[in-house]
Amino acid sequence: MELTVRKNFVFDKNIALYLEELAKETKQSMTSLVQEMIEERYKEIKVKKRMEAFNAIDGSATGLLTDFSIQSIKANREL
Repeated sequence: MELTVRKNFVFDKNIALYLEELAKETKQSMTSLVQEMIEERYKEIKVKKRMEAFNAIDGSATGLLTDFSIQSIKANREL
């Protein structure tokens, strides 16, 4: 069972008209249109935040083994 929450919004007159027109054109309720738009925007923001977090850690391990080369590690490794 999905819970719903009732929210009241105040739109500019033009925006309200656009919403009504979009609802008629797409044969959807205004509620479902607003839900879709919010979900799309939220997904964009979520991806942006994930990319920012990734970019913050990207390269953080660079230089951790600067005193060693792959060849020296392989040469010193016991077989």
